[in-house]
Amino acid sequence: MLQAIGLMSGTSLDGVDIAAISTDGERIAALGPRGYRPYAEAERALLRQALSDAAGLSDRTARPGSLAAAERLVTRAHGEAVAGFLAEHRIEADIIGFHGQTVLHRPERGLTVQIGAGDALARLTGIPVAFDFRAADMAAGGQGAPLVPVFHRALAAGLGRPLMIVNIGGVANITWLGSGADGEDPIACDTGPGNALIDDFMRVRTAAPFDAGGEMAAAGTIDHAWLARALGDPFFAMPPPKSLDRNAFASFARGLDELSVADGAATLTAFTAAAIARIVPLLPQPPRRVIVAGGGARNRTLMGMLAARLAPAAVETAEAAGWSADALEAQAFAFLAARHLRGLPITFPGTTGVARAMTGGVMANPAAA
Repeated sequence: MLQAIGLMSGTSLDGVDIAAISTDGERIAALGPRGYRPYAEAERALLRQALSDAAGLSDRTARPGSLAAAERLVTRAHGEAVAGFLAEHRIEADIIGFHGQTVLHRPERGLTVQIGAGDALARLTGIPVAFDFRAADMAAGGQGAPLVPVFHRALAAGLGRPLMIVNIGGVANITWLGSGADGEDPIACDTGPGNALIDDFMRVRTAAPFDAGGEMAAAGTIDHAWLARALGDPFFAMPPPKSLDRNAFASFARGLDELSVADGAATLTAFTAAAIARIVPLLPQPPRRVIVAGGGARNRTLMGMLAARLAPAAVETAEAAGWSADALEAQAFAFLAARHLRGLPITFPGTTGVARAMTGGVMANPAAA
């Protein structure tokens, strides 16, 4: 078994999640310790500027405007996360899976951009780094996202089916596992906004980085007319696989400027829940059980809305299922790194729309970095 470390800096721009697992890329022998390196507010501001500067990119290797500085930040922050983690837990890692920070994802243009230098991270840590996991899939005609379903399949081995795993980061995505064998290929897609619209709304209106626990949303009233218009976007009727950029629905939120903070938060939270629920009729079978991970799992109002919209399926957090809501994606990239080493596929026709199962990733070795 390999000792693999995974790193994830998600579209919520909150910080770097890090986790260790023991795996051969097919089975998970053990889930190890996990950690977190938060971004300071100045670092988040630079990353938000990088998102803005990336909007016009046509070359995934270009780093105009703030992107070069943001890439240095992302690489340095991940190196600091690894150094602190290894020192604290005394782990000898065989490989690191490094996602980087997505600043643009336009599958309709065959373009995805993740900043963060894998070769520099290998040099900083002295450990081989697998990175750039999305490009090969997209070059072969896939969406390049989501990438975590193959890990979800391994993690859920032995659990009852059909099962849906929901990850609510900046964007929300699902993995559906049918009632066949544990080795059956998953179905997956992005469902719509996750926390991004809520977080951005709260930051602009209140300077708070997010709606803690969904308390503001709980005090508000949903604007059902706005919600119906938003859900009328053709994206929500498209079957999986499909994927989104973090800011795909940012223009919709401008229609909430006249609402109170509480009503706007309630409406955007309902939007996330309703968009997730919209995928169920497009699946081969409705799930009997739904496990929710990511930052959205800590939003009690959102969890309540999901439970109501996904009934009669049982909805629970990843923590309640014995997993980690916060570390799941970092664990997934540790798993993907192990699969890269073994030449195993990481994306499938049912997860990204690629024509055949695809390997992915690039390897950076410390000696060559």
